[in-house]
Order: sequence, then structure tokens, then C-alpha cells
Amino acid sequence: MIDELRRVNRETRVQYALMFIFGTLCIVAAFAPLEETIRIATVATLFGFTAGVWVSHLVQVLRRAVDERTAHQQVQA
Repeated sequence: MIDELRRVNRETRVQYALMFIFGTLCIVAAFAPLEETIRIATVATLFGFTAGVWVSHLVQVLRRAVDERTAHQQVQA
């Protein structure tokens, strides 16, 4: 699995790292001894960051796939 992560481009590695960091912080904040409203707001914010990076990653992957398919079709034509 480490070799697969080394083969992907730098943007993808940064996105994976951010998802891991924000996800971990989300879990830590969920069990932190904070006031309930602060804890809920913190977890929601961190989860929002995690989900945002994930959606951004999906859009990037889809855009790359479309670009590759378009380039492949132009070569065949």
C-alpha cells in the first residue's frame, strides 16, 4: 500500500494526508472533555473540512479521467 501511495501524484497525497489529519482530529474532538456545544461545533467543522477535501478529490479524479478519455479519443480520430 505504501508503494501505491508513492506512485500517486503530489496533489492526491496531500489530499489523503489532509483527510487523515482532519478525520483524526474529528475523532479526537468527539471524545475531548469540552463543553457539549463546543465539542459539537468542533466535530462538525472538522467533519466539514474532511468531507470538502474528499469531494474535491473525487472531482479531481473524475476530471483527470475525462481528460484522459478525451485525449485517447482524439488520438484515435
